[in-house]
Amino acid sequence: MNTMRAMAAVAAASTALVIASPAQAATAAGTLGPYGYGGVKLGMTTAQAKATGKLVREFGGYCSRYHYKADKKASLFLSKKRGVAVIFAPPGARTPKGIAVGATLSQVKKAYPGVKKEISGYYATVPGNRKAFFYFGVNQRNKVEELALGLKTQDCVN
Repeated sequence: MNTMRAMAAVAAASTALVIASPAQAATAAGTLGPYGYGGVKLGMTTAQAKATGKLVREFGGYCSRYHYKADKKASLFLSKKRGVAVIFAPPGARTPKGIAVGATLSQVKKAYPGVKKEISGYYATVPGNRKAFFYFGVNQRNKVEELALGLKTQDCVN
């Protein structure tokens, strides 16, 4: 997955997610996937995503970066060709199987038995959406420190 290998570099350069306190997590809670997060879906055109009124543009280009008005720690990359291509979850957001920032690698493997290790992290096909993947950025303590949902055909991170 060539497009996946650059994910960690893009994520580190553009998104700094930290483990939130319980109070922060409660305000940022939501479900990431299988099709989107916070009312924005993978594959939406830029016009459709902007029309939700939920996004703020940070920078433009072939792939523009946005964040949610309600939570600057939840960021998105929108491709001119693919639309909403990748969504980085804020602290407190969970996959439909309950994985969030702070989960252990063993919890990820139990929830997503098909998860595969790549250079930049762990990836699993999203149950219920074969066109998408979950990205789990795992630290040296084997804890998830970053969580994303993306199109398998995304073209924003290479």
